Amino acid sequence: MRRSLLVAAGMLCLAAALPAKAQNAVTMIVGYPPGGASDLMARIMQPELSTALGQQVVIKNVAGANGTVGALEMTRARPDGTTILFAPGGSLVLTPHTRGAPFQQADFAPVCQMVDALVVMMTQQDSGMRTLQDVVARARENPGALPYASTGPGGTPHVSMISLERGARIEMNHIPFRGSGEVMQAMVGGQLHLFTDQGNLVRQYNLHPIAVFSAERAQEFPDTPTMRELGHDLVFTIWSGLYAPAATPEPVLQRLEAACLRMMQAQPVLDGLRRMDMPVRVRNRAEFSAFHRAEYERFGALVQQYNLRVN
Repeated sequence: MRRSLLVAAGMLCLAAALPAKAQNAVTMIVGYPPGGASDLMARIMQPELSTALGQQVVIKNVAGANGTVGALEMTRARPDGTTILFAPGGSLVLTPHTRGAPFQQADFAPVCQMVDALVVMMTQQDSGMRTLQDVVARARENPGALPYASTGPGGTPHVSMISLERGARIEMNHIPFRGSGEVMQAMVGGQLHLFTDQGNLVRQYNLHPIAVFSAERAQEFPDTPTMRELGHDLVFTIWSGLYAPAATPEPVLQRLEAACLRMMQAQPVLDGLRRMDMPVRVRNRAEFSAFHRAEYERFGALVQQYNLRVN
């Protein structure tokens, strides 16, 4: 009995002597369900981020409202480095401009950016829509009826499609889903035929790329025209990064940033993202913060231009 008590006491002393970072796991919130692009990227990064931090990283899928539910949970977490958010930034820079927004820009501390993916309008190979002209013509046949999918209202793909609708003077039927995995199931089931999202899904699911929302033709899709070529000056990308609660102390943010940058140099992460056809774009904390602010201003202008305010 005495020996057991001594061992237990020794273990308690050792735990007390360890720094907090070695005792607590880090929860990485992903605001989308398992199987989608964000979830798959997070799982590629998880082991290397754990190594870089010297802590276990646990993924928590908190799906809903195009990532808003997960982002809100992160903003309410203790700002001690044990809860972070991996998210595409579209909804984070749009939602604060809307009425009744559950969070504001001041609630987030950007840590680092990892990827910057193409936004591609895509459809099934047998949909009968091969060009943007086909899509516009079908939309005009029955205004408001042609369904298109997104991973939720307020994200970059949704905003890009609203911008196209306004510019082309058409009206389509937006069908929101919780994640790209659910959209693919609906497309396979023939429930809808049009989707705008990250370009890696085209090869992954053998879809037909109709147009790319980029400034110039993408190397990944050399035969696919840009929206600019088709007469619509629309440029969007889906960029993703790590965030912490805004009140996180500077030393903790520095540690998270260093771990993120180290993770993004790890070959397993680079290889995994390459297999996903996910373009790597690393920005450190200062660069990412400036980029995030610029995108926040740009999306704010779009909110005003296209009257995107929602309840």
